[in-house]
Amino acid sequence: MSFASEGQEDAIRLLSYPATFGAGTEQVERVETHVSLVFLGRDRVFKLKRAVVFPYLDFSTLENRRLACEAEVRINRRTAPDIYRGVAAIVRKPDGTLSLNADGTGGEVIEWVVDMVRFDQDTLFDRLAQGEKLDRRLMEDLADTIADFHGQAEIRKASDAGGRNGIGMILKSNDACFAQSTSNILDRGESKALTRQSLELLDTIGPLLDRRREAGRVRLCHGDLHLRNICLFAGKPTLFDAIEFNDAFTTIDVLYDLAFLLMDLNHRGLGRLSSILFNRYFDLTGEGSEDLGGLKAMRLFVSMRAAIRAHVDMAQAEILSDRGQAERRAGEAAEYLKMAGDALTPPVPRLIAVGGLSGSGKSRMARELAPHIGTMPSGAMLGARVVRSDSTRKRLAGAALTDRLGPDGYSADMTERTYRAVFEEVAAGLRAGVPVIADAVFARPDQRREVAEIARAQGVSFTGLWLKATPEVMADRVTKRKRNVSDADAGVLQSQLDYDLGEMEWQTIDSSGSREDTLKAGLEVVID
Repeated sequence: MSFASEGQEDAIRLLSYPATFGAGTEQVERVETHVSLVFLGRDRVFKLKRAVVFPYLDFSTLENRRLACEAEVRINRRTAPDIYRGVAAIVRKPDGTLSLNADGTGGEVIEWVVDMVRFDQDTLFDRLAQGEKLDRRLMEDLADTIADFHGQAEIRKASDAGGRNGIGMILKSNDACFAQSTSNILDRGESKALTRQSLELLDTIGPLLDRRREAGRVRLCHGDLHLRNICLFAGKPTLFDAIEFNDAFTTIDVLYDLAFLLMDLNHRGLGRLSSILFNRYFDLTGEGSEDLGGLKAMRLFVSMRAAIRAHVDMAQAEILSDRGQAERRAGEAAEYLKMAGDALTPPVPRLIAVGGLSGSGKSRMARELAPHIGTMPSGAMLGARVVRSDSTRKRLAGAALTDRLGPDGYSADMTERTYRAVFEEVAAGLRAGVPVIADAVFARPDQRREVAEIARAQGVSFTGLWLKATPEVMADRVTKRKRNVSDADAGVLQSQLDYDLGEMEWQTIDSSGSREDTLKAGLEVVID
């Protein structure tokens, strides 16, 4: 890497003055990264791009920085139009003083900056995570936001974008970033081994990635989708600070975009929230189907995201002026590099089926078991894929997960289609080499036999759980549900109570008690 700073010292001084931000700003906060300096006033933020060169970007010239600022505003207005005000110029007037304006008139432009609205920094998702304020509902809303963004993002099918070639270029760029370091922050032998193993896995799944590109799964994405680049704005999860400096980092597979956030959550010890986000996104998009084959790509994608954090933190450790911050970055870089290697280790595929009448707690059991299945000590993997019949039914009907279906959505034909789709996705997940949890009522013996047969055919272990609670408890639960994918109410439950379940060969768990006791009983069955 190389660094240049000609002309930026004066710009940095101007942006450090409270008066630059207008009335009401008494102190300017400053945030540093290896590629930018961010100055925060009371209501306004200016982001200056460092005059740096890396293998993946070139901000060394004023013109390059102007173009990058304009691209940043254009790209981020897709998801955060009310945050990105525009681009501003820092101008040296004839008398030598500096001013800030939008059109660059009145003198010599010495720098360009991104002009943003300041939002409450306590709503940043990394701060919410630190304060233990992230919960299931926020993860579901975030998954909905990301799925909607990906669904509307521009499709790219060029042969050098996404697919095998695109991922290969990123792997080589990652390796170049590790190689350029002159410090001993990271072990070069370890990073070389990571690159070799990653390229071997790419050889295996390369054709799949190309098929995904042809299927429209390579799009103009965010590119830097981790918790620090998400906030609550106007009460909604909002994505910002997307990459603008290199199309190769944003013209990517949508799951590679998602993988950064999943990796970040796991790295912070928030595997449960990662699992919820992962499964909600797959429920919305159908990425777990055989045709899209997204599950096969996730190991490599998560590993690559950890590798990026490793070399970015390494670069920050080498440039940050604060020694304490630099040391923390160096430690995190080593953690990320280990996580990247661990993520390439495949989990052991297995099948768990969770059944029960409405209100028995089966879906909660499936959701809470998932992060405990197939994970690794480093938190590098995502847990089990939960295939939920309620979500599958809504997707087949073309409805939002929270929409209530009419009678046609619960016809015998639709129910048969739903179970067929559930079984197909369960089998696809096992063939992809991941653990799967099937979540459905499974009231009929033939349904229970069929799901168990999928495991036998795939040569993996099978565990069946049947949750059972008193009618009064189940009725109370379905009545009090909020924002639930299931449409079942007390009337549906009453009809289910008349089902002839046949002989119950699955492990029965009494779920009438507390959630904690029920989950503990489930874990005792499925965890060796």
